[in-house]
Amino acid sequence: MERFTVATYNVNSIRTRLPLVLEWMEKVKPDVLCLQETKVADDKFPVGEFEMAGYKVICRGHGGRNGVAVVLKEEPVEVQFGLDDGEEPDEDRLIKVKLPNGIYIVNTYVPQGRSPDSEMFAYKLRWFDRLKGYFERHFDRDQWLVWCGDMNVAPEPIDVHNPKRLLGHVCFRPEVWEAFERVKSWGFVDLFRKFHPDEPGHYTFFDYRVPKAVERGLGWRVDHILATEPLAQRCVDCWIDIEPRKAKRPSDHTPVVAVFEI
Repeated sequence: MERFTVATYNVNSIRTRLPLVLEWMEKVKPDVLCLQETKVADDKFPVGEFEMAGYKVICRGHGGRNGVAVVLKEEPVEVQFGLDDGEEPDEDRLIKVKLPNGIYIVNTYVPQGRSPDSEMFAYKLRWFDRLKGYFERHFDRDQWLVWCGDMNVAPEPIDVHNPKRLLGHVCFRPEVWEAFERVKSWGFVDLFRKFHPDEPGHYTFFDYRVPKAVERGLGWRVDHILATEPLAQRCVDCWIDIEPRKAKRPSDHTPVVAVFEI
């Protein structure tokens, strides 16, 4: 068997974080890195820098707030952008790739939702339901499928530093938990919780506005890697790498990494 490593990372502007991302990739050497919130149009994505590091790039962005990319060692055999249900496709929020080894990767940047009484929050809930439909149309639970990205949901009380105070936030409230669970229940395993089932204090997002958030442990676990059961059984480790969040000019998120034996 060979080891296969997948990571997800909301970089909050790839051009700003490029040195940090390349340094991290040199250390971890992922086979696939899924990026969110790249905030760059396709023609301005720093493809050449990744190619010099030995990687291919599949990206979709229009500048502004969103943007997703998949950085991978091998050329994919299939690529698709966005949801395909006849509504707004949101091509800068979803990329699907199929790899030569048969593994599918779906990288998502789920809408944040702004405020519970906003149209964007209603859109977020619909987006999860549309995503479930996407998985139902395109995949079988027995396939090797990874779903990862910034989901903008902390699924459990142990996924936030202060559940009583934060309850009601657009990323931590019953409607979002239920929407996320509906997608997950289609056939996904939360890989981080497979290895850390009841452990609090593991976070992927630390708000810039909170002084010394990392040092004080004031975070949220909103970035996730999930896999269908056949592939989850081959996952031998999953962890959150906190070091990039401590670096100079960091993203407010930090990577999640999963390792498989295939």
